[in-house]
Amino acid sequence: MNIWWALGASVLVSFISLIGIVSLLLKEDVLNSILILLVGFGAGGLIGGAFLHLLPEAVERTHDTFSVFLLVILGFVVFFMLEKFLHWRHCHKGNCVIHSFTYLNLVGAGIHNFIDGLIIGSSFVVDIRIGMVATFAIILHEVPHELGDFGVLLYGGFSRMRALFFNFLSATTAIVGTLLGFYLSHLVEGFSLALLPFAAGGFIYIAACDLIPELHHQARPEEGGLVHGLFSGRNCLNGCV
Repeated sequence: MNIWWALGASVLVSFISLIGIVSLLLKEDVLNSILILLVGFGAGGLIGGAFLHLLPEAVERTHDTFSVFLLVILGFVVFFMLEKFLHWRHCHKGNCVIHSFTYLNLVGAGIHNFIDGLIIGSSFVVDIRIGMVATFAIILHEVPHELGDFGVLLYGGFSRMRALFFNFLSATTAIVGTLLGFYLSHLVEGFSLALLPFAAGGFIYIAACDLIPELHHQARPEEGGLVHGLFSGRNCLNGCV
C-alpha cells in the first residue's frame, strides 16, 4: 500500500516542473524582459541547492568529509568535460542555436530529482506520515528550483513548449528514484550518499561557469542585477568599450 502513496507523491513532485506553463500567458516581449531575472534565479537556486541542501545532507550522513568534497570536485570536472563534449558535438560545424549549458542543466536537474525520489521512496518505507512530510518539504524547495530551471532552458534557446517538455522529462527521474528508494532502501544508502556531493559539484559548475557569466554579459546594468550595476557604474565613469 505504501508504494502507491510513494508513487503518487513522486508524480505530484514531477508535475511541479510544469510551473513554467504560466509563461504561456505572457507576451513575448514581457517574457524576454524577465528572462535574465529567471537565469539569475536559476543560478541562485543551483548554488543554494548545492551549499544549503545537498552538501549539508552528505556531510551529515558520513564522517568522511574528505570523500564528500572529493566527489564535489569530481562532479565539477565531469560536468566541465560533458559541456566540452556537448559544445563540440553541437557547435563545431557552425553557430550554436542551443547553448550547451541547457543540456547540462537538464542532466543536473535529472540527478537532483532522482535524489528527491530516493528520499520519497525511503521515507514512505518507514511510515506514510513521514513520507508525506518529506514530500511536502521537497515540494517547497522544488517550486523555485523548477522555475529557475525553466528560465535557464528558455534563455539557452529552447521554445516554451520544448522547455516545458524537457523540464518535465527531467523531473520524472524522481519516479525512478522513488521505486529504487522504496524497494532498495537497505542498499541504496551508499549510492545516494555518493550522488549528493557529485550533483552538488555539477550544480556549482553550471551556476559559476555558465549562468553567472551570462549575467555579466548583459549590456545594461539593470539587466545584470544591482551588484553588476554598481560595479559597472563605478568602473565606467570615463566610458566603457
